[in-house]
Amino acid sequence: MTKLKAVALGGGHGLHATLSALRQVTDDVTAVVTVADDGGSSGRLRRELSDLLPPGDLRKAMAALAGDDEASRRWTSLFKHRFGGTGALAGHAVGNLVIAGLLEQLGDPVAVLDLTGRLLGVKGRVLPMSNDPLDIEADVVGLDEDVKDVRRIRGQVAIATTPGLVRRIRLTAPNGRPAGCPEAVQAVLDADVVVLGPGSWFTSVLPHLLVPELHDALVHTRAKKVLVLNLVPQPGETAGFSPERHLDVVCEHAPELKVDAVIADVDSVPTPDRLTRAASALGARTHLAKIAAPDAAERHDPEALAGCLRQVVVETGVGGTGQWR
Repeated sequence: MTKLKAVALGGGHGLHATLSALRQVTDDVTAVVTVADDGGSSGRLRRELSDLLPPGDLRKAMAALAGDDEASRRWTSLFKHRFGGTGALAGHAVGNLVIAGLLEQLGDPVAVLDLTGRLLGVKGRVLPMSNDPLDIEADVVGLDEDVKDVRRIRGQVAIATTPGLVRRIRLTAPNGRPAGCPEAVQAVLDADVVVLGPGSWFTSVLPHLLVPELHDALVHTRAKKVLVLNLVPQPGETAGFSPERHLDVVCEHAPELKVDAVIADVDSVPTPDRLTRAASALGARTHLAKIAAPDAAERHDPEALAGCLRQVVVETGVGGTGQWR
């Protein structure tokens, strides 16, 4: 029997956690990565090299799926390495520069990621959610004397660190309308299981729902859809959010989307009944388990999350002949 096809959508450390869990249960994993980062090394490269796809989250996803052999570990270590000092290279990750250089040479982001994936021995595939760099805009309240006044904030970093309350986000693209990466869209349609989250809710998770082709694929795929909640609210972006509020904003941004399961850490859900009601609005059942890392309450334990994903898939059932390993 073939392995189950799993697709994980997100960005940054949250996607890394999901991929680390999924690779424990299947070899056929595709990461679909947000491309709106405008901070750190990726932000600097975007400003210096016009129309560059931000490479940072793509690099992190490849590191999560990299091979275990000596050569793959060496290349992965090099890709993670950041230059020190105070010069022009200070703070840049080597992998970001390699991806940026290949993007200038080859032009095709999918070809670049497939090539670097082979270099790192990636088991699975890493794809951008769009082949164009995107920007995020948010409607935020609570920044003015009248707390109901809405201010528009632009940029992933600005949104993630706002002291206001984010009400709604949208995506902008160089050509106006964000376009989904065709290979990413097809991966969602072909998947047996699609996992969304955890991660920065407004800047890493929700953006996938705002790319029209990806949104439609998520709505119509036959895959079982699993939403993994964060362990703690994020300062700025989701400060003060309850677990169920995270689900409410998913409904607000993608009312047609239905999911099969919502996974949350049992210790981070103070009112399970409220979460159950919010999950039912998405068509989902809740699955509560201890999935926080023993040494870090804000970080998921990949092994525990992998066990929970196995349980969810068994309980919901999947089509086809795929099997967890």
